[in-house]
Amino acid sequence: MGWALRHTMDDSVEYFRGNEWVNPRTDDEFTYVVSADRLNEIRNEKMYPFFDSGGNDGNGDFQLNIRDTQPQVNKQLNFLLPFYGFGFNYTWLSLHGHISFSDSPHQFPEYPLSFPIQEWPRVSDPSFIGIFYSRCKVGQLNGNEEEEYARRKPGVYFRLERDLYWRKDQFGVELRERVKWDIRESMVGSETFRPKHIVIATWKNVSFAGGITSATRLATVIVTDEVRTYAIFIYEWMGWTTHTEAGGDTTTGQGGTPAFVGFNAGNGTKAYEYMPYSQTTLIRDLPGNGGANGFPGRHIFRIDENIIPGVCIRDLIGTNLPLTFAPENGNMLGGTMVNMTGPCFLPKMRITCRFNTKDSEGIVLNENRASCIMPWTEAEGWVDFEISLDGGGPFYWKGKFYVEPPSVSPSLVWFEENTFHELDPGTMTLNWDWKNLTMNFNAKVSISVWGYLENHIEPELLYIDMIEQSSQNDGITTMSTADFYERDNGDYLRQCEFGFIMINITNPEKEIGMKTSPTIWSRPIPLGWYFNEQWRRFEGNDWVEKRCDRWTKRDRLLKYFTNELPMCPCLLRQAIVDRGRYAPDFDCDQDGNTQCFYHQGAQHCVVTALPNHDGAGQQCCYDLAGYLMLTADNKWGGTPFRVHGLGVLPWNEANKIPSLSHWLHDKTSFYTCCLWQDEQSQGCQNYRFERRSSQDCVGYQPPGGATVFGDPHVYTFDGLEYTFNGKGEFVLVRADTPRVKIDVQGRFEAIYDSPYGKVDATSLTAIAAKDNFSSIVESPNILNQSHVVIMFQSGAGVEVLENKHYMAARVYLPWQFINQTRGLFGNWTFDVTDDFTLPEGKVLPRINVGDLRKIHNDFAMKWVVHDKEALNVGRSLFHHGKGRSSNFYYSKLFIPEFEILPEIQENVTWVDKDMVVDTCGESYQCKYDYSTTLRVLKPEARVVSCGALPTPANGRKSTFAFTPGTMVKFDCDPGYVLTGERRRWCYDNGDWNWAEMGDAECVDEAEHNAHQAGMTAGIVIGILIPLIAVGFCILMKIRSNGSEGGRQNEQQNYPIQRIPQAQKPSVSAPMMMNSSGSHDKMIPLQSSNRRYGSKTSLPEREV
Repeated sequence: MGWALRHTMDDSVEYFRGNEWVNPRTDDEFTYVVSADRLNEIRNEKMYPFFDSGGNDGNGDFQLNIRDTQPQVNKQLNFLLPFYGFGFNYTWLSLHGHISFSDSPHQFPEYPLSFPIQEWPRVSDPSFIGIFYSRCKVGQLNGNEEEEYARRKPGVYFRLERDLYWRKDQFGVELRERVKWDIRESMVGSETFRPKHIVIATWKNVSFAGGITSATRLATVIVTDEVRTYAIFIYEWMGWTTHTEAGGDTTTGQGGTPAFVGFNAGNGTKAYEYMPYSQTTLIRDLPGNGGANGFPGRHIFRIDENIIPGVCIRDLIGTNLPLTFAPENGNMLGGTMVNMTGPCFLPKMRITCRFNTKDSEGIVLNENRASCIMPWTEAEGWVDFEISLDGGGPFYWKGKFYVEPPSVSPSLVWFEENTFHELDPGTMTLNWDWKNLTMNFNAKVSISVWGYLENHIEPELLYIDMIEQSSQNDGITTMSTADFYERDNGDYLRQCEFGFIMINITNPEKEIGMKTSPTIWSRPIPLGWYFNEQWRRFEGNDWVEKRCDRWTKRDRLLKYFTNELPMCPCLLRQAIVDRGRYAPDFDCDQDGNTQCFYHQGAQHCVVTALPNHDGAGQQCCYDLAGYLMLTADNKWGGTPFRVHGLGVLPWNEANKIPSLSHWLHDKTSFYTCCLWQDEQSQGCQNYRFERRSSQDCVGYQPPGGATVFGDPHVYTFDGLEYTFNGKGEFVLVRADTPRVKIDVQGRFEAIYDSPYGKVDATSLTAIAAKDNFSSIVESPNILNQSHVVIMFQSGAGVEVLENKHYMAARVYLPWQFINQTRGLFGNWTFDVTDDFTLPEGKVLPRINVGDLRKIHNDFAMKWVVHDKEALNVGRSLFHHGKGRSSNFYYSKLFIPEFEILPEIQENVTWVDKDMVVDTCGESYQCKYDYSTTLRVLKPEARVVSCGALPTPANGRKSTFAFTPGTMVKFDCDPGYVLTGERRRWCYDNGDWNWAEMGDAECVDEAEHNAHQAGMTAGIVIGILIPLIAVGFCILMKIRSNGSEGGRQNEQQNYPIQRIPQAQKPSVSAPMMMNSSGSHDKMIPLQSSNRRYGSKTSLPEREV
């Protein structure tokens, strides 16, 4: 149990090398490497090292200052230790069997002990790690100790070793490697853990207060990388269980209430009692149970966020004990290896794991650990995870496992470039996270491609081809699409247009001792790079157009779904705050994946958080200016989804599978119709303007919102502001009608007293909510988080956030809740006069919001809830642990500060009224909070849209904005000519100006010229024909006049003999005027037989 070392004055460690002492921290030439044999040697020791010599005072790790009369000392860690949701850089080491991170736990007169302290914050509730929390005293050696470490002085030892990453010395390297493998091999989910800092606290020969003899030897090892923290409890010997104040006898320390074993987060939050041992007679079994790393008496826990035990528990069959397993999530397609701890496994035990309804056979690794491979599980979100110990019998050990849809599951297989979207990308580089298969870098893996179809009710995940049969597990390989040109996978598999890359261990029995290999998957990818040549060879060169046309025809036969989707918000800032309906789209997220491959030019997209009753969803994307992007402008706009990415229950039928059905109906068509065709092709036009056309935001109705924050201050849905400082659980908003149902409740608790006096105010500490379709969702104190959003099927949303160390909550409701709400957030009618409505429906006369007493007594306290159902109020939705009820938080005797601007406490000299005014301005809420708690807290319309104005095909717009005052100019691509209205304006009433010259269109230049030529020719012809007709008539007239003039000349030379009146014919012959236009000489026209050129001779003219 010793190393060849000595301690220096600065508490570093030196080693003897050659003939001199060397300090490895300052000697660059020294780098110690621990051998496998040496590592096995030191790991075979149950206790971790502690010394009673060396160091500055010659006492090594021994704590001289800890004794019966002074039971604890402070220790600075100088790094951040995550523990139970908090972080600490200091600790208190106590003789009484614990390490604490705040005030030392008090000794309580009543046993058994209970944590967290129910009286907090009036009574301190400290954070601590309790390996054996009891009343202790320093014992004595019994004289029979044989080993060297057993003869060391009785008392408490403490060793801190920091920065193990960079340690080169033997002690540091060996300690780092020892604890690393001790944790990795005993705690599930720690396969990649690397220890950075370690604390070793040892209690040697510690006896019980009030007793005579008996002693206990135990140690706590705390290890962290400043993200994850583990605790190892080592019980080498237990000579007693109970001190005399807890009922133990004075001789043996037995009976009464034994020591508390477990963890307390402090601040009234949560605690973990290590059952069945803590404060029971089974505590005597601690030295013989556990079995971490094969050592009886060694128990391990993960303790950074929650307490997760890493060892088995015996003899508790039938009690539905929690199961410890890691990872707690996996890809829906399956293949995740899940390691489990809980029951004590036997070597030949048959393990069955059940994920939701799918079973998988597991194997036993050791007493504390078993593993199984997750099967393909058609589900999304949290599902039941259970194990049976006799091959399908009762499933006593239970937990919750999170099933991730393939589109959002961590990408463990990925292409280095985006060329896989193309039809013939050439050479591609494939990467994978090799440690998720096995830690053996040299293991062989198989790489295959899979496809997905829904030709039947039951969906099909189909194996297509093996890409590489035996590749090294080094995380990278290259492939060429030319290798797949000559493949023939058959007509059925060629139907697959998208699929996955899967990688698994080639020989799992050799590598991990299991018949089934763990597998890792890519996210859904198009398979054009694989099938391109096959599609061309078997379907023709126009296979892209054919596939797009087939999809279009199929989609036209399905139900029209977009009219039942919510409208998109007009602006990005609206979309971000519409918490009840929309959530970020992980493929285009301004706070995550900013690549936005499917929506290029967008800065952020949102999708409906939940599918509607038909399983459909809405997507809205926003450009860099924050305006809604539309497919009417280009192919990158947001589109509605026939199938939402989350799928829809029962999740195991076609059209309902999370991620996969969405890809089949909504994503692959984008490739065949637009990405693999020209944007102006008929297929892409059908996609953009008919089948997946963006919905504009005309008619979008932003949700109503109400807020509670600060001490607490309320903003109702109608905008009424008031302050209420009740203590208890209250209805924030309640709607209970045949049309809509929702309950949101808030818990208000007293604020800590400030260092300057009592604070008569409360603050929000928890939220609970449910609607007609959901279970109760509770968000307890989130001060160690920051932001929680709860979304309901009804479109209601609850946002809970931390703001300046206060909890704040906002409730968002769609418009179907108008005139349906009651509670502290008022009746949403756009009229503040009815916001103070009582549970029975009576509307109070308008109350001055400055009269806090009247608001408190006459209105707000009427909305308190209890565990028992009350008419129009309901019952408490909160979970009350540790024997508490809603009455624990309620106090009708609590009298808050009723002054709108309270007086600042007299003993406060650093804050005055002028400072409050300067800091808060006109915000009375800020002034109230600042004056009562001495802390600053400041609180944090509908957009008119003219709707979609389509970008002309083969053209562009000057802006995609659609708000009043916008002027849009149209232009065309080279080779096209703009026709129609060149400019449009958006008016204040939400209408575009009338296109007097018609909608803007871009026409092919040759077609336009031909059209113009035709129009010109038509105009010319239309003008020429009348001119020709007129000219012809004029010509005819001229000719006619010329003929008449000739006849007149004839008449002058040859006078016509007048016919007597009686001899005139009965029918008048046509008459013609003479050349002078007079009617005195009427000349009859010649008969038809008299023509020019007639041979009838005229009388000879007289000479």
